[in-house]
Amino acid sequence: MTDRIVLTGIRATGHHGVYLHERREGQVFIADVTLELSLADAARSDDVADTVHYGELAEAVAAVLSGEPVDLLETVAQRIADVALGYDRVDAVEVTIHKPQAPITVPFDDVSVQIRRERSGR
Repeated sequence: MTDRIVLTGIRATGHHGVYLHERREGQVFIADVTLELSLADAARSDDVADTVHYGELAEAVAAVLSGEPVDLLETVAQRIADVALGYDRVDAVEVTIHKPQAPITVPFDDVSVQIRRERSGR
């Protein structure tokens, strides 16, 4: 059985995109992050040290969203996955990056990229 910590709707303004106006003007990016890990130790101890502090993770995710600009959502998603897998307790992570203001010429609600990464060797 795998337990999960799920954060949805983490928002930050970033300057990611292929087009110059995206880099210059910026736009809101939204991240959803699901961690797969065992929460049994935390449940027994009732100690935040035995889990992943989701407040700290949310801040780190927002820092990636607002951080160094890149062209692709895929790169942003991978950077967030790398942050999540930096926590020793995390076995796998699923990251969805939403770009609701993407430069698409037809009406749309959202565009997103979703990746799943596992810690190697587990």
